[in-house]
Order: sequence, then structure tokens, then C-alpha cells
Amino acid sequence: MPIDAAKALAADPRVGSIGWDHKDIQLYHLGLGAGRPANDSDELRYTLESRLHVLPSFATVAGAGMAMLGGLAAPGIDVDLASVLHGGHSIELHRPIPVKGEATSTSKVAAVYDKGKAAVIVLRSEVADADGPLWTSDAQLFVRGEGGFGGERGPSVSSGQPDRAPDRTEERRIREDQALLYRLSGDWNPLHADPEFAKAAGFDQPILHGLCSYGMTLKAVVDTVLGGDVSRVRAYRTRFAGIVFPGETLRIRMWQEPGRVLVSVSAAERDDAPVLADTVVAHA
Repeated sequence: MPIDAAKALAADPRVGSIGWDHKDIQLYHLGLGAGRPANDSDELRYTLESRLHVLPSFATVAGAGMAMLGGLAAPGIDVDLASVLHGGHSIELHRPIPVKGEATSTSKVAAVYDKGKAAVIVLRSEVADADGPLWTSDAQLFVRGEGGFGGERGPSVSSGQPDRAPDRTEERRIREDQALLYRLSGDWNPLHADPEFAKAAGFDQPILHGLCSYGMTLKAVVDTVLGGDVSRVRAYRTRFAGIVFPGETLRIRMWQEPGRVLVSVSAAERDDAPVLADTVVAHA
């Protein structure tokens, strides 16, 4: 059996050291489309080292995102990477991420769910520095063809969408070269850069990283609803509902509720095809 849930859950966690500085933060922000216009004072919070703050979704690429790849090599996990889809992601912030840091990352398989025709593996990474916990990150990986092993089905997480017009709608255009820039933060999958590879995978052209859309969306919420204050973000989760291509436009709809923002993201040019769903930003 390719997935031995009991063995995976009982395995010792992987522990490693990660580090970052202002260059990693700036590169990540630029990969999300920050810096347009380049001399805008609000955008300088993302691009100029003397004013820099850290968008919390940087947690997904800190240490080049190695926790997720390492988790797929855990005992009890033996799957074909071609059958793996990133189904969703969540982060919980324990305090603001510093511009420069040295930290310890502890990663493990936190859950394995049986969805019948597929399995869902939850890879959890807990990161702490000398001052204590920084963040907890959960990647939900959907593995086609690996269900039916008799495990728990797992929770069904849905934020729902209010039956009213959004309180705010923002549009964020994806640059033609944005996937090429974003991948420099650590996701080297050729699906996002090589046209021939993308065609072999069934796409007309390379697609944007799901975690890039994830970061762009959080930036839009921080810049608008949260007044540019990254320290207000407490947690952020989403489900990846569809693809988006470089050159397209993300349409980001936001509904404000006490302590949280509900978000729906679609591809504007393709009749609002879903990109992110069940998206929630919890905030102070």
C-alpha cells in the first residue's frame, strides 16, 4: 500500500534550520506583484529594506518551502508526485515574522484522510526562533488514486459565502513574467515555466503557482481592509479551486465580518472561473 497512514503519523518529525533576510522577503513580495507603482509609499513597505514589513504568507516559502517536499518523503508515504495536487493551505501566526530570522522548522504528517478515490495528506510545519513560536503551516495535499484504505474521511471545511454583495472587490493583474519571478522563492516545478512541460500536463501554457495567488490575495486584504498592517493577521486559510494563467486578472471579493474577512477569488477574463475558495483571513 503506497500510503501507510499509521506509519506516517507515528514517524518522528523532521527538524531543520531555516533562515531568511530582507532579500528573501523582497524577492517574495516582488513575486506577488508588489512594487506597482514602484514609488508608491504603500508599496515601499514591501520593496524597500528601510521600510520593510513581512507579509505573513511568506511562511509558505521560508526555507524555500522544503517542509512540504520533505513531508512527501516521510515513512509510510510512497506516492507518485504526478498524482499530487496542492488542495489547500493554512497558516496560523503566533507573532509577526521578522525581516531577518534564524529558526527551527519541525515538520510532520499531521493527518491522513481517506476520500474514497483519493487521499488527503496534511503536512504540518511548526517554526520557532529563539524568542518562541512564529507560525504553524498546514499544507493539504490531494493524492489521486490513493484512497480506499479505510481511514477517516476527515472534516469538511467550508466558510460559506454571505448571501449579499461583497463589501469590497479588488482586481490584481498577474504579470506575464510573474511565475518566472515567483519560482525564484523556491518552487521550481517546470509546470510554471516550461511551455512544453505544461502542454504535456494538459495546459495550453504554464500556470501560476497556487501559493502565488494565495499571497496576492492576502496582500490585497492587508492593503485594503487591514489598512496595510500585516501584524493584524492572525490566521489565513484557503482551498485551491482552480488555475490561473500569467497575464490574467484575479478578481478578489471580500466580505467583512467581526474578526475575519471572507474571500472569494476568480479569474476575471474566464467568466470568473474559481481560483481560491473557502478563503478566510482572521485578524485582530
